[in-house]
Amino acid sequence: MNSSVKVVLFERVSPPILAVILGELKTGKLPTSLLSLDSVTGGALSRLVAAGDFTGKRDQVAVVYPPKRPKRVVLVGLGEQVEMTRGAVRRAAAVAARKTIELEAESMAVFITPEGRGGVPPQVVGQMLIEGAVQGAWQFSDLKSEDPKKLRAVEILATREDRADMERGRRVGKAIASGHVLARNLQVLPGNVCTPTYLASVARKLGKAYDHRVTVLSRQHIEKAQMNALLAVAQGSQQEPQFIILEHRAAGRKPPLCFVGKGITFDSGGISIKPSEKMEEMKYDMSGAAAVLGLFEALGHLKPKVNVVGLIPTTENLPSGTAVKPGDIVRGMLGKSIEIINTDAEGRLILCDALAYARKYKPACVIDAATLTGSVVIALGHHATGLMGNDDPLVEEVRRAGDLGGERCWPLPLWDEYREQLKSDIADIKNVGGRPAGSLTAGWFLREFVDGFPWAHLDIAGTAWTDADRPDLAKGPTGTGVRLFTEFVMGRAGG
Repeated sequence: MNSSVKVVLFERVSPPILAVILGELKTGKLPTSLLSLDSVTGGALSRLVAAGDFTGKRDQVAVVYPPKRPKRVVLVGLGEQVEMTRGAVRRAAAVAARKTIELEAESMAVFITPEGRGGVPPQVVGQMLIEGAVQGAWQFSDLKSEDPKKLRAVEILATREDRADMERGRRVGKAIASGHVLARNLQVLPGNVCTPTYLASVARKLGKAYDHRVTVLSRQHIEKAQMNALLAVAQGSQQEPQFIILEHRAAGRKPPLCFVGKGITFDSGGISIKPSEKMEEMKYDMSGAAAVLGLFEALGHLKPKVNVVGLIPTTENLPSGTAVKPGDIVRGMLGKSIEIINTDAEGRLILCDALAYARKYKPACVIDAATLTGSVVIALGHHATGLMGNDDPLVEEVRRAGDLGGERCWPLPLWDEYREQLKSDIADIKNVGGRPAGSLTAGWFLREFVDGFPWAHLDIAGTAWTDADRPDLAKGPTGTGVRLFTEFVMGRAGG
């Protein structure tokens, strides 16, 4: 999507849609910043507001047809003053983009009233408007015969005083949005297209485009590295497992920030097979991997002065005559023996080898993202990601990055008592600890393989995709993790 920041009079707006974002109107009157636009519309805006047909509540939309330019004015509500946050701006821009597509327009201008943005600085406004517009405009039609109308261009209207700051924000927003789109495009692909080899090819393309260092370990190299837990999950599939390594090096020899993404490109549950209902959604089990790839897309644009490593263990999890069985014991890369009680708890198996591999980088910290447990959906629904870790300051830093990125996280405990549920009679650890506290015992399992570095775990099983349309987000993949990861990296890089 093309985007720009312009200083333009309302009556000279070129795109067929002018989206105006404003807060709740308690007085029943337009804010002063819209009086000139009201004149352009022949008083239509003030009449709409006076009649109570538009009050500025969150997600409220109204369309006005001026006699001349702009062809349509779309009013979008931000909500009450207390709701005027960076996330509210992003959401309103997404709502505006979705309405623009509904009206079959391919471009829009967007203006947020100074009164409506509250205390959100102009640079952040520019970033949020682009992030939101791209989020709302996302559609996937590559596998369809017909190509639907798409939003191809967005103009941000700014004052002369705010233009430079908004332009800086726009550039950041465009970079993050680019990563967000890549992640969603990967998530939505079916398992027969998005295979482990396909994910590796995407990583290589990112390497060529942005000069990232990319290494892909094949089965032979995975065996040599003794990542036997990853190999155990892969042994039921004809698809070759891959271990993908991406490196953004821009800070000399400083310890890198390491991000790990679960890359199960399709999860049947293996021998412990899942119910058939909604099994097609298990193409989303590589959403953590998509988030890491999306991060490296964003880094390619932003080029922060920091070292970043991405690790993606990827395979399918299928039942077959060669598949790993309940009761089997494997020894992961760290040397610990694992009794596999349930082959549907495979994500933690591939992640434990990735976390062990991360030690070679002597990382400043490691953050993993995985659609790991259905239990986290029971605990938090689809509104927050479960967050755990072994370092309280890091957990809080990740939580704040999630708030900035509009990807809320809720910290959950990893008390020693949960480790008791993973005790095995014949191995060092079991891969499941029963139904109680399933998300926490899964987190504890991963913690067993974290050695010598601060670590945080994101269970995105409830937030990686949505089954229903939202005002700001189309049904399907959400790209969760990309914005959080990028905000975290930018925070460590000093902005």
